[in-house]
Amino acid sequence: MTIVGVLHPGSMGAAVAAQAKLSGAEVLWCTTGRSSATKERALKYGLTAVSDLRELVDKADVILSICPPAYAEDVAVEVSTHGFAGTYVDGNAISPATMARVYAIAARGGASVLDGSIIGSPPSGSKSPCLYLSGPEDALATVASLFTESAVQTRALSGGIGRASALKLSYSSYQKTSRVLAAVSYALARDYGVEEELLDIAQGRATSYLAETDYIPKVAARSWRWGPEMGEVADALKEAGLPADLVEASATVMSRWDDLRDTSLSISAVLERLHGEPD
Repeated sequence: MTIVGVLHPGSMGAAVAAQAKLSGAEVLWCTTGRSSATKERALKYGLTAVSDLRELVDKADVILSICPPAYAEDVAVEVSTHGFAGTYVDGNAISPATMARVYAIAARGGASVLDGSIIGSPPSGSKSPCLYLSGPEDALATVASLFTESAVQTRALSGGIGRASALKLSYSSYQKTSRVLAAVSYALARDYGVEEELLDIAQGRATSYLAETDYIPKVAARSWRWGPEMGEVADALKEAGLPADLVEASATVMSRWDDLRDTSLSISAVLERLHGEPD
């Protein structure tokens, strides 16, 4: 039986890790420093609690790091400190350069490192995200086998470390920034009383995030995490010699929603927060 450790079981991490149980794997999580919400998620998905990180590292064959991008390197350092020599999968939304640093940190401890990116919503009966992986072929096969009977699809990318991260940020740069721009567009239209007309225009198009107004409060509630991700996108664009102004501006917009983490406000309340500088 393969033993998988997940760091840390957030809404995506817990759901993805739990899918590995369908292949017969046991999934561990570390309770140290975790919130009551995290504990509830772990219980919901039937994850096995261990008391500290050393115990998780000692027992796990595979570790999945699925956390906010700002913590990816710190998590790798913590795991490496305990000498993890199994397969370490960084599934975070980080730039190829950040992934290279994570690789160096985790490999220093003896781990076989995979660059991973998750595209899509947390897996469920109706949703099937894709886990893209790049890195050593033997490690790719090991991780892919964990999800063969699950709602998580896996795709191998050639070219080594950095490819999966680049794919994630290429997608994020449009998907998340366009949703932020939709919010700004509605804020302007609302000031002039033409939001209904803007919605009518958007609904006449084949596809448009402007037609998904119900998603705007969800963007605000996730901006505490998406803002740092845009920082990673900006780094990736700069590394490629491309302009990063738009995603940097998106991060600035998101900073006005920093304190709305996990809230469920109305569209009107969320748009109002875009006026003026954040406190």
